[in-house]
Amino acid sequence: MSTVTTPSSETFQIHPSDTPAPVAEREAALAAPQFGVVFTDHMARVSWTHADGWTDRRVEKYGPLQLDPATAVLHYAQEIFEGLKAYRHPDGSVWSFRPEANAARFARSARRLALPELPEADFLGAITALVGIDSAWVPTGDETSLYLRPFMYASERFLGVRASREAEFLVIASPVGPYFPGGVKPVSIWVSREYHRAGAGGTGAAKCGGNYAASLLPQQEAAAQGFEQVCFLDDRTGTQLEELGGMNIVVVNADGSVVTPAVSGTILEGVTRSSILTLLAQAGHEVSERPVLLDELRAGLADGSVTEVFACGTAAVMTPIGRLASDDFDLVVGDGTAGPVTTRIRAQLTDIQYGRASDPHGWMHRLV
Repeated sequence: MSTVTTPSSETFQIHPSDTPAPVAEREAALAAPQFGVVFTDHMARVSWTHADGWTDRRVEKYGPLQLDPATAVLHYAQEIFEGLKAYRHPDGSVWSFRPEANAARFARSARRLALPELPEADFLGAITALVGIDSAWVPTGDETSLYLRPFMYASERFLGVRASREAEFLVIASPVGPYFPGGVKPVSIWVSREYHRAGAGGTGAAKCGGNYAASLLPQQEAAAQGFEQVCFLDDRTGTQLEELGGMNIVVVNADGSVVTPAVSGTILEGVTRSSILTLLAQAGHEVSERPVLLDELRAGLADGSVTEVFACGTAAVMTPIGRLASDDFDLVVGDGTAGPVTTRIRAQLTDIQYGRASDPHGWMHRLV
């Protein structure tokens, strides 16, 4: 056993796996990474109890979790997660993108789900320690990275309906390529009129599994009609765009102005979203965060005043939307291809993330 000093005031104890993947197996996974299919040799972990707080910071062998049938998370869905990436730079170093923003959102999600708030230092310490021991798993190919999945769940063995007095925080990692199998190309979006992702006063602003579970049925139904993603409308009026099942949505107008639904408690505050809005504003685009009516978007697509629409999030970064449809309309966005604003801003952002361009905002955080 060795000890790695991390950004946390504590240290993470390193327990190396006794069965790491053979080099040939790892290299094969890195040569053609798929999203969230293969995982690295280790996972970071910190335990919490109401009595003792956060303790036992360690990195250990990746493996199954042992849960009692009465574990609280299995019955009341008290859990949260995050998603961020580790990028290999040309000099071989490994960096993450704005992890402190993920740590802050993780704490906000914990608060909403009545889970303990993990200190930022422990969040950063966990990903640093894990990537440190599994750095060989960070791929080098174009559009590839090591996807990091921090998560926390209620681990108390108890069936009463109250906040758990025990919790586990873990980070696992998976080498990945593009989120969509076809790479960076326009996707088709079905606008759901029957289902909603979240409601006012609910957990829409938290990154918790229940929000994603609610999107799976409409996603299945959209896929059955040949669409790749679903866009949800607000639950009160059914007239305003909110977000996709796992991504924010942004509209680009012919005059160069940009509009995106305002974060209002039902929409996840995306780290990628906020970064893109910063880059757009610095490039001279007028950026508005406000309610976006579906009818407004339809009219803009029909008369050409809307030229681009894209989705954004950690997994896919920026994905152009080429087609938008529902039960009473079917519209092509622009000419159906990735527009110039989407293409330019995506390249600017990924160049920063992969170390191909300078980082004037200080967004990158070195891990290895």
